[in-house]
Amino acid sequence: MRRQIHLYDTTLRDGSQSEDINLNTPDKLKIALRLDELGIAYIEGGWPGSNPVDVAFFKEIRNYNLKQAKISAFGSTHHPSHTAENDPNLKAIAAARTDAAAIFGKSCERHAREALRLDGRRNLDIIHDSIAFLKKQVAEVFFDAEHFFDGYRHNAAYALEVLRRAHEAGGDVLVLCDTNGGTLPHEVHDIVTAVREQLPEAKLGIHAHNDCEVAVANSIAAVQAGAVQVQGTMNGVGERCGNANLSSVIPILELKSAGAYACLPEGRLQQLTAVSSYVSEVTNLPPFSRQPFVGRSAFAHKGGVHVSAVNRNATLYEHITPESVGNHQRVLITELAGRSNIVSLARRFGFHLDKDEPVVKGLMNELKKKASLGYDYAAAEASVELLLLRKLARRGVREFFKLIQFRVLESKQENDLEPMSEASVMVEVEGIIEHTAATGRGPVNALDNALRKALSSFYPRIREMRLLDFKVRVLTGTETDGGTASTVRVLIESGDADSRWVTVGVSYNIIEASWQALADSMTYKLYKDEHVQRGMTD
Repeated sequence: MRRQIHLYDTTLRDGSQSEDINLNTPDKLKIALRLDELGIAYIEGGWPGSNPVDVAFFKEIRNYNLKQAKISAFGSTHHPSHTAENDPNLKAIAAARTDAAAIFGKSCERHAREALRLDGRRNLDIIHDSIAFLKKQVAEVFFDAEHFFDGYRHNAAYALEVLRRAHEAGGDVLVLCDTNGGTLPHEVHDIVTAVREQLPEAKLGIHAHNDCEVAVANSIAAVQAGAVQVQGTMNGVGERCGNANLSSVIPILELKSAGAYACLPEGRLQQLTAVSSYVSEVTNLPPFSRQPFVGRSAFAHKGGVHVSAVNRNATLYEHITPESVGNHQRVLITELAGRSNIVSLARRFGFHLDKDEPVVKGLMNELKKKASLGYDYAAAEASVELLLLRKLARRGVREFFKLIQFRVLESKQENDLEPMSEASVMVEVEGIIEHTAATGRGPVNALDNALRKALSSFYPRIREMRLLDFKVRVLTGTETDGGTASTVRVLIESGDADSRWVTVGVSYNIIEASWQALADSMTYKLYKDEHVQRGMTD
């Protein structure tokens, strides 16, 4: 029998305390709905009454019929100068009308004495009375024992008494918080085990911070010692170094614990990578490519020896199947690649090749030559795909457009605040010459606008795509030119409603490098759409 672990997501509250995250009410609603779809048990919406965004969130979320999650409000125990009944913070929590609430209180005697200037006994009464009051207003009340592990090491008897009083007051789960993030996994396991022995009837949870890079490990250690609730955030966002990363906690519990634990409804785990990406997008943070399980590089293989083995048996270099968490295997083409990389990549596109075929050797030589010139095909997979399909040709990429010429003009007069960028493009499309011009915010944007203008009447769906990122790296230079005649590499990330892709261009001329990447990006969009359409009609 798998033990049910209840996930408590605090991305909207603790996660939003990250210095580079600012969420408005629509952002919070979007994330909450996606977390509910994933199957998270509890979603902490924020601190009622503390700011207009959270007030609006708790009001608006009532208009949605959540399928799985219960919304939780957050706050502190009542102020020492108030009673629980007249405390504005507790009243605001009750007024939020949520299914659950979490309040934090000092479980470290030293913190109560030095930070709050409270007598230890008074702190215990405040915790008891706050929980007892909320239990009359809210169905489930969780007590976040702040600084519990530090408090336990400092004065174990007092820390345990805090939990005992919280439990007596009706706290449904006693959440042990590693607030400073300084506790190690073996300590967490030992302390949670000791607490269970002292309070066998109480349900325990864990709230770990990542200051020592062990928040996930601490959360797993607590579960192994008997905790039934794990608090954390998607992608590990949060104050300082962040919180326990639920994007890692979830698959470890579901897939790496010999079937001992369940934390998501059946069939939801495959949504994990998509939800992780969605949260990154809404929080306006670039996805961390090396993030375990859900990162773009989590199942990427670069070395030829690795790829050769993976082609025979993926489990030789993959600890789980990528698809189980909604991710996928990627074979990278770089100067380190072998012919097995080409064979594996070709297989993805329906070409079954032998690594000794001349076309494979030719492709390998061409890719390595281009890599030596600076083409980063590990990052620009769309450009690799186009190169491969053009070479194999059997079901390759047709020539959607042919460049005749482009021109980019930059001008700035003395009193102009910004320079003016103008681009003209002449291309041949299906035997017709199109000559267009456009302005833009910078030369690449102007070039992009002019090319779109030339192509959109032939390929209307080109309007759907957008440029998401533009990166330039200087690759070579000499002391005499001061780097101004250096070779540069341009990476352009593009996307539409369905996917994202990256293309590359290399030249000593930054506009030419940008054109290469831009042209590949639009070609890839057109090829992708045509390929999908062909599949629908076949």
